[in-house]
Amino acid sequence: MPASVITPPGLTLQDGVRDACDRVIQLLLLNLQKLVYNRAGPSLADSPPRPVPFLDALKSHVRELCVETLRLERKRFLWQHQLLALLAVYSAPHCATDALFFLLTLARSQEELALATQLYAVLSSCLTDLLPATVKTCVCQIHAGRLPEPQIAQLFRNLALVV
Repeated sequence: MPASVITPPGLTLQDGVRDACDRVIQLLLLNLQKLVYNRAGPSLADSPPRPVPFLDALKSHVRELCVETLRLERKRFLWQHQLLALLAVYSAPHCATDALFFLLTLARSQEELALATQLYAVLSSCLTDLLPATVKTCVCQIHAGRLPEPQIAQLFRNLALVV
């Protein structure tokens, strides 16, 4: 078992501690989900939606969150994927298309690529025109020269597999 932030190398967590941590994370994600999905679009009489500072702070870390999610570590990637989806909905449309772009670019296996398609399935139910916006983001990143050749090739391979 690899060392974590909680335990130094050589020590292991008891199952009860691990389960308790998992429950805490699930409760935090549930609370975030309520905050994200209960943000009604403001009408003329309403005040603007309340910000969620935690998600606001994560906006600039979409790539890092995607990289960590693609590591597919234990249960961690499951809650990271949920967090990525909540961030994408909260900060739509840019975080949504960026997250899909990073997952499509960085995925190196079928299992990793499945995370991109699962994220798209979740996001497409609440975001309109997600596919064209994601393709536009991919094309813009390529035209801007922000990707090395191997990543461009990986992006095209993954797009071909998804389509």
